[in-house]
Amino acid sequence: MRTAIILAAGQGTRMKSAMPKVMHRIAGRPMIRHLIAACEPVFDRVIVVVGPGMPELEKAVAPHATVVQAERLGTGHAARMAAPPLEGFSGDAAVLYGDNPLITTATLERLVAARGQADLALLAMRPADPAKYGRVVQGPDGAVERIVEWADASEAERAIGLCNAGVVCAAWKDLSRWLAALRNDNRQSEFYLTDVVAAVHAEGRRAVAVEAPEAELRGINSRIELAAAEAEVQARLREAAMLGGATLVQPESVTLSFDTKLGQDVVVEPHVVFAPGVTIENDVAIRAFSHLEQCVVRRGAIIGPYARLRPGTEVGEGAHVGNFVELKAAHLGAGAKANHLTYLGDATIGAGAKIGAGTITCNYDGVNKHRTEIGAGAFIGSDTALVAPVRVGARAITAAGSVVTEDVPDDALAIARGRQVNKPGRGAKGKK
Repeated sequence: MRTAIILAAGQGTRMKSAMPKVMHRIAGRPMIRHLIAACEPVFDRVIVVVGPGMPELEKAVAPHATVVQAERLGTGHAARMAAPPLEGFSGDAAVLYGDNPLITTATLERLVAARGQADLALLAMRPADPAKYGRVVQGPDGAVERIVEWADASEAERAIGLCNAGVVCAAWKDLSRWLAALRNDNRQSEFYLTDVVAAVHAEGRRAVAVEAPEAELRGINSRIELAAAEAEVQARLREAAMLGGATLVQPESVTLSFDTKLGQDVVVEPHVVFAPGVTIENDVAIRAFSHLEQCVVRRGAIIGPYARLRPGTEVGEGAHVGNFVELKAAHLGAGAKANHLTYLGDATIGAGAKIGAGTITCNYDGVNKHRTEIGAGAFIGSDTALVAPVRVGARAITAAGSVVTEDVPDDALAIARGRQVNKPGRGAKGKK
């Protein structure tokens, strides 16, 4: 049995934000959810250490357990907070940080495998700029002897390229004992998790370092670092999409979410944004400058350019959604077309229906939302306003410029506009 303890009590003052640092989003979800997703295949249990007054964080990590670190007395103290729920636990435990969201499942698997060959395993990296990272000091046999914080390191120790990433894994019965023995006689008067490495060495036991890329192990403490993490995750998502059979015409301009699903032979043009909850089936074309969120696009459809698909929308097989068309909670049937300057909200549009330019569904009466139904094969003339609730029947036609307030029967023509009156000679007279 294995348990992951994720430390997430920090306020993140450098983020200049009222919300907990680990709640800031990367690729459409809180950064801590990225780490939890990486942990779930490796660990049987996840415990998140939160600070006081963080109900939104507790909700975000559910159904995983949380414990509160009432006083922020350092990383070692935070890890101690997991002791009560782990009483009697005899398996391994890893301590991770909620602001290290880019660690992969593969790296965690290597960490726990290394723990099987040593009393403690930790993650380490060789950053291009070691800056002020703690240095991992190894003995002649490669075992880790201690971690030296940059402020306390000698010049020789600062020259070491192997840097601490903070993550450790050990048997909980040992780790809990080492945590309980930590002292806070340092400049910050805090209990450092890194000091457990020295405790391992002092007992004559073995600690080892597992190296991983800096891109995985970087921490996020500012909005600048958050942007760098977003770029890293986007690169991973784009690569996975293209390996899966999608074409991204200009990959660096496409924004994906953690759960975006792109089918084979999908073509995504530049400057498209996929917010969370989007599924795109095979052979779909998403043209430039479109924005999609919580929607499904069926096989062979064409979206955009400059289209917006809002939550609850489903675009049927072979349907077309054109430029400056917005759909919200709308079902556009197979082969239906809405190609220009249209808003379809809370609507069901039948197969093969054609929606003229400037059409809108007037779905909100100021209090409630109402639905519009357009039958299969119907033709909605340009600049039609459909005042919901209303139904336009199959194969029916609405005349351009109509304001439709009553149901239109199947196969009928609805004309709902003022009668044109021509005044001979008045046009020229008005120009004098």
